[in-house]
Amino acid sequence: MMKIITDTAKIKEILEKGTERVYPDVASLEKLLASGKRIRLYCGFDPTAPSLHLGHAIQLRKLAQFQKLGHEVIFLIGDFTGMIGDPSDKTAARKKLTKAEIQKNLKNYKSQAAKILNFSGNNPAKVLYNSKWNNKLNFNGLIELASNFTVGQMIVRDMFQERIKNNKPIYLHEFLYPLAQAYDSVAMDVDLEIGGNDQTFNMLCGRDLMKILKNKEKLVLTMKLLTDQSGKKMGKTEGNMVNLDEKPKEMFGKIMSWPDELIIPGFELCTDLLQGETNAIFQEMENDKLNPRDAKARLAHAIVAIHHGIAAANSAQEEFNRVFKEKGAPSEPISFNVKDAQGMAITDALTAVKIMPSKSEAKRLIEQKAVEIDGEIITDWKKEISLKPGTIIRVGKKRFFKGI
Repeated sequence: MMKIITDTAKIKEILEKGTERVYPDVASLEKLLASGKRIRLYCGFDPTAPSLHLGHAIQLRKLAQFQKLGHEVIFLIGDFTGMIGDPSDKTAARKKLTKAEIQKNLKNYKSQAAKILNFSGNNPAKVLYNSKWNNKLNFNGLIELASNFTVGQMIVRDMFQERIKNNKPIYLHEFLYPLAQAYDSVAMDVDLEIGGNDQTFNMLCGRDLMKILKNKEKLVLTMKLLTDQSGKKMGKTEGNMVNLDEKPKEMFGKIMSWPDELIIPGFELCTDLLQGETNAIFQEMENDKLNPRDAKARLAHAIVAIHHGIAAANSAQEEFNRVFKEKGAPSEPISFNVKDAQGMAITDALTAVKIMPSKSEAKRLIEQKAVEIDGEIITDWKKEISLKPGTIIRVGKKRFFKGI
């Protein structure tokens, strides 16, 4: 077993880099880490899509920091909670997923997480599935757990209040999601839970349940989120995510399309740079010593290198520069199957072949004249098309796709 590291500087980095808040307070976690005690901590990931994305990687990086200090890290796959659907920040009930859909989605989660977490060696991260204990709960057990919370505690949540205001339904199973997540902490007997700040309510439910059932203090560390200019988080729901299994050139191009406001948060949350190094980049940009585009290229290279390796990051950067600095054509456009987009409206077609995350996003970009098919700028988002093999689709200035 790896020796616990209590280096003050490394503990400080854990407490500051990307961290928004610690419950009950930072001092409690700092004291625990300095004590030399090996703690057990986790972060849960519901497999609601086939790939993890950069938003998930923020939490994975924090888990990795603890792992490097010798602590026991659990990569929890929410194969049970994923079927319920987390209502956090949702203005309508999420689509319920079947067990088969969940199993298909989680297939590559460990291999994607392995680019950040170490699942071997003298302190390997553990992979657990919350169906292991939740499937064993009978109705009596559920009632016992539910008796520790009130309807008032659940109903005050912002998204539920918004739904009530708009006469939208709130389903009973949505009330039970925080309870299911809370029970994860009890079942694993953890000392600490990590998650995005949008998970604060659910994580604090677990903190309460640990105190009630085990008389144990469970700490909670909330992470900052990578958000766009409107304040919406980058993720599946918003359609602006960068998947961890995306091809290097596609990943590089997407990051280069980010607004400049995301450069510093990107370095802080998505790379291995120390907080001081991130601050130095910010100062260089503030003093006009570093061009934002060059800073963004450095960020894109760092992120691609983490998930695909240095060679792939170098190649992606060279390709990006060739296309967009030297105005060349892309040597390898992203391929899509034209059979999936025949005789339908262009917004449906672009969504069907996964060029666009949603029809609304396709419509928005077409209205902005940002979509071009075989050199023709598309202006009518209602137009029906039949894509053919060899068709080149350009989205914005940085994304190219070729029909096969």
